[in-house]
Amino acid sequence: MSKSVSVDLPAKVEAKIEEVKVEAAAKSMAGLRSLVAGGVGGVFAVISGHPFDLVKVRLQTAEKGVYRGAFDVVAKTVAREGMFRGLYAGVSAPLIGVTPMFAVSFWGYDVGKNLVRRFSTVENNTLSVAQISAAGFFSAIPMTAITAPFERVKVLLQIQGQSGGEKKYKGGFDVVRQLYKEGGVRSVFRGSAATLARDGPGSAAYFATYEILKKKLSGGQDPSMGAVMVAGGGAGMAMWLLIFPIDTVKSRLQSAEGKPTIGSVVREINARGGYKAFFPGLGPALARSVPANAFTFLGVELAHKAMNRMFD
Repeated sequence: MSKSVSVDLPAKVEAKIEEVKVEAAAKSMAGLRSLVAGGVGGVFAVISGHPFDLVKVRLQTAEKGVYRGAFDVVAKTVAREGMFRGLYAGVSAPLIGVTPMFAVSFWGYDVGKNLVRRFSTVENNTLSVAQISAAGFFSAIPMTAITAPFERVKVLLQIQGQSGGEKKYKGGFDVVRQLYKEGGVRSVFRGSAATLARDGPGSAAYFATYEILKKKLSGGQDPSMGAVMVAGGGAGMAMWLLIFPIDTVKSRLQSAEGKPTIGSVVREINARGGYKAFFPGLGPALARSVPANAFTFLGVELAHKAMNRMFD
């Protein structure tokens, strides 16, 4: 009997070790696929949504009376800077930054779901809305390190030239060079706290809304690409409705001269027009959120399907 135990025990231990190795490898591969798929989705998002984002930022940062509304921004931008150069001003920064940003976001969401499964009870292998939201919030933490500096660059490129003056920056790298020269790393990363304050709850609402809508639209079956896009568009709208005032504060903070604080920016915005002053550009943001996020999740799902065909 003792001899049998001595022989069987090492075999069981070895089998368990092998099982752990296989599980770890599977999680690593899943994380890598999430990185790739998120990057693809991000490129889709930028191409489809950048003009809307430019209009939003210019409405958020312009002095009162410069624009009569979103269509006025488009008309004046195209007249001054041309169709593509105007409406895609600053697109180089998000195109360069959005791949790692969205890649890290979807990777962070994947890690967040694994953490939720590890530290809480998951019934029927299905995450609750609260658990999905927690995983979504987690995704914003590593993403902020990439999002904050790239959005700082993007905002500065988007607002220059809107008053007809000479442009200060030649491109994204020139923005970084000048910001670093003026205030070091702190200047490049200005707005990081505001970015996390925006993206934490925003990502929670984003992923929770997407999962809920996708499940309802697909009836528990494999979702069609139409269902994916509708759910993605709905997720984008839910996110922006929740976090838009924080985004206005972030945009003003990242574009202001000197060394503003979140508190000083909030007081300045409120003095300009009360609570309504926190919502300029909401229309373009919501209009952008539908196609941009529909195409984001379309890109993510298509990338996953392609990788499944290639490697499974």
